[in-house]
Amino acid sequence: MKQEKALLWTLAAINFIHIVDFMILMPLGPQLMRLFDISPSQFGFLVSSYTFSAGVSSFFGAFVLDRFDRKKILLWVYVGFTLGTLGCALSPNYAVLLLARVVSGIFGGLTSALILAIIGDVVPHERRGSAMGLVMSAFSFASVMGVPLGLFLASLSNWHLPFYILSILSVLSLGMIVKSIPSIKGHLRVAQARPHPFAVISKVTSNANQMRAITLSIMMMLGQFMIIPFLSPYNVANVGFSEMQLTYVYITGGACTIFTSPWVGKLADRKGKLKIFTIFMLLNLIPIAIITHLGVTPIGLVLLVTTLFFVTSNGRYVPAAAMITGTAQPENRGSFLSFNSSVQQLASGVASLIAGMMIGENELGQLTNFNYVGYLAIAFSLICIPLARRIQVVS
Repeated sequence: MKQEKALLWTLAAINFIHIVDFMILMPLGPQLMRLFDISPSQFGFLVSSYTFSAGVSSFFGAFVLDRFDRKKILLWVYVGFTLGTLGCALSPNYAVLLLARVVSGIFGGLTSALILAIIGDVVPHERRGSAMGLVMSAFSFASVMGVPLGLFLASLSNWHLPFYILSILSVLSLGMIVKSIPSIKGHLRVAQARPHPFAVISKVTSNANQMRAITLSIMMMLGQFMIIPFLSPYNVANVGFSEMQLTYVYITGGACTIFTSPWVGKLADRKGKLKIFTIFMLLNLIPIAIITHLGVTPIGLVLLVTTLFFVTSNGRYVPAAAMITGTAQPENRGSFLSFNSSVQQLASGVASLIAGMMIGENELGQLTNFNYVGYLAIAFSLICIPLARRIQVVS
């Protein structure tokens, strides 16, 4: 049990760095749009470049992840992620940053799939909700500590500094992987004969239960990533926040989800993952509707709404991740979760691109049409509920 805790904390640390690396670009949006003189659609492309490359790498990773010891493949993948993050820190302009984000995304997508696969292999289903809650709390900690600190450092120095610090933390986390994650080869003993890549695709696509889980992942990402990348630019351009005040959004939202994420995981284990998912999905619609219609608003009221958005978004994802992971048997869990990670990332990229094309700027520099983006996000979110009801946990 002690070894399992050390493993989960290591995965949470890796997840923290990976999430901050992905998230930090979005609140830096107002600064990057100003410094690089880019439009909302160009910024949306910068965000989606990471998710598209992560989606493609996860797709091809599905052919190989189940062929190796989980620890060894995680080490190699994380070295690549570290180099990509360092490339972001060294980027002198928009084009180079775009390329560095692609490299980070290639390895970041594989990292996400491997984290879920390791949890699925090591933690039994009856404790998997709590394990997911612990590891996913990295999102909360990234929000309350990583992103605000990164924004603060960027405001003191420049936008490069957060990426330098993430590069150093990535190197340190490699040591944690070596020390705390054991060799994980159980999936290799279950399936000695490795099928052709097309057989891997067929195994997932011919499984109706797994395809429902993948479709749920797509709808969840479409419902969220039409909103998240433009939350910071909208708050600065339309609601009246300064770039420094954006840190309050992530501090308050992240601080609350640090406590609610493990609680939701335990609640999902006790009350049922589908029930808790449905409740939080419905609650999530409220802040989406409000956020996308705000004008100049007092900071306190905005923070109340954005915090509700963070808490309910995280609250729906914890039980959903446990359900989706449970649709695969150990021998093809890595392949399935890599496919799932792939479609999640691709859907996130598509959502960012769609929102970037829908959102415009008026003569005052304010963003327009964010309300229509909100309507579309709500529609995608509502589709998730009947989809989740048809998913069956098999392992």
